[in-house]
Amino acid sequence: MKPTPPKDASSTRPPLSGIKALRDRARQHIEKGAVTSGYAADREDVITMLNEALATELVCVLRYKRHYFMAAGIHAAPVAAEFLEHATEEMSHADLIAKRIVELRGEPNFSPDGLAARSHAEYVEGDSLNSMIKEDLIAERIAIESYREMIAYLGDQDPTTHRMLEEILASEEEHAEDLLSLLEER
Repeated sequence: MKPTPPKDASSTRPPLSGIKALRDRARQHIEKGAVTSGYAADREDVITMLNEALATELVCVLRYKRHYFMAAGIHAAPVAAEFLEHATEEMSHADLIAKRIVELRGEPNFSPDGLAARSHAEYVEGDSLNSMIKEDLIAERIAIESYREMIAYLGDQDPTTHRMLEEILASEEEHAEDLLSLLEER
C-alpha cells in the first residue's frame, strides 16, 4: 500500500514507489552499489569533477604543510599552528572526496603525476609569513568558487555529493576568514 501524500503536496512531486517495486529495483544491478537507477547525475562527469577537487585538496595539504614547517619569525608560532590545522582539515576533505568517488564506482586519483595540473589551486611556496598567508587565502578563495560551481552544477541530481560539497565549502569559507584575520593582524 502506498502512503498517502500530505494534502498540500504539489502535483509536480513524483509519486512514491510501493514496497515491492523498491525491493525489486534494489535487486537489479547490485554490482553498482550505492548507484541506483534513481541516480540522476552523469556519474563519469561527477567522478572527474571530484577527482579535480581531490587534487585541489591534496595540493592545499602540501602547501599548508610546507608553510607550517617554513613559518619563521617571532610571531610565527600561532600562524604555523593555523597552517597545520588547515592542512589536517584539507586532508579530511580529500578523504571524504575519495570515499565518495569510490561510492560512485570510480577510482580516486592520488597519482602525483599531473597533480598540480588537475588541481584548481596552485602550489605557491611564498617567501615570507605574509606571502604564505596571502597564497593560502588565494587558494581558499579558488576552492570556495570551485565548490560553489560544483554545487550549482549538481543541483538536485546527486544530493549526497551536493551535501558533502556544501560541508567542505563551509569549512573552506572558515579557512578564508581565519587567514584574512591573520593578515589583518599583521
